[in-house]
Amino acid sequence: MRSEEPKEKEKVLLDEGSVGAISNDKEGRSSVQTTNDKLFSWYVKHGRHELPWRKTKDPYKIYLSEIMLQQTRVATVLERFYFPFLERFPTLKSVTEASQEEVLKAWEGLGYYSRARNLHKTAKLCGGVLPRSSEELLRLPGIGKSTARAIACFAFGEAKPILDANVKRILYRYYRRRKATEKELWKMAERLFDPERPYEWNQGMMDLGATLCLPVAPRCRECPLAAGCRGKETPLRYPASRERRTRPVRKESILVLESGGRLALQRSRKRFHGGLWHFPRCEEEWPGEELGVIRQVYSHFTLEGRVLKVDSLPEGFTGVLRFFGPKEIEKLPMGGADRKALELAAGSGGFKNWERVIRN
Repeated sequence: MRSEEPKEKEKVLLDEGSVGAISNDKEGRSSVQTTNDKLFSWYVKHGRHELPWRKTKDPYKIYLSEIMLQQTRVATVLERFYFPFLERFPTLKSVTEASQEEVLKAWEGLGYYSRARNLHKTAKLCGGVLPRSSEELLRLPGIGKSTARAIACFAFGEAKPILDANVKRILYRYYRRRKATEKELWKMAERLFDPERPYEWNQGMMDLGATLCLPVAPRCRECPLAAGCRGKETPLRYPASRERRTRPVRKESILVLESGGRLALQRSRKRFHGGLWHFPRCEEEWPGEELGVIRQVYSHFTLEGRVLKVDSLPEGFTGVLRFFGPKEIEKLPMGGADRKALELAAGSGGFKNWERVIRN
């Protein structure tokens, strides 16, 4: 790295409070090349090549994996959701032919349901054929810059770096940064990127973050980037820890209203859980037979719900209700809290013909 002050357009903040330069000389390129050679060799030997979305060039399967892996661990996606979803919707064209409700049902249990709604919108917008460039992919619902680049790289060979949580953590440590803006992180990624081997670089960086450059117990001695890593002596300093916020508890009454052996549900029109069916709810106390209490943890709050068998709903209750029997309700997309409430209701013995309804 040059000792002289770089031009303004070549600056990138590297140290805590100091400024370093993006080196453009032969020595700098050689150093990056050496680092990337080590990353490539490590990925060939230790990469997670067995992941099913790495054994295909099908853009839809790669796209689906990228969307499912947003906010969800690899193990969870593999164990319960990826293959069943593909069995139900083997092509993106098949998604275009389905209703949003059918897509949400196939997504049920995975959470963050806006992903499923956006997947359905994307399928419709592109007619079941994904565009090939990250710029075009970025225009589609639910696809951000890093996801667009990942799909374009893994499916079509586009040579641009990605920036998921694992890659960010590596960059913070490699460049010894406690804080950085998104723009700065992209500069760091581009500085270290290997345009000759984009697939291996992107997959290798993700795998490195998932297996060695871990948030709590990083295995720095095994890391192929250790020689150039500025933060390897104190990796847990990078990045700066975020202030943990207390997750608020929201208490609600979940009302189970029966009519002729059918239960009342309404479809959510809100952004959160939009398109899912749920039992009527109210925040105030309401008379009824308590069937149990459910607890559901979401990213921004925890729901504690008293599940009540009721004869009527609160005065002024708004929302369109529909009544469903056991066979019908099993086919509807419902969130985790309402599946738990349904299980309590079905197991209470107070509703005829509901005992066989089980939680998915």
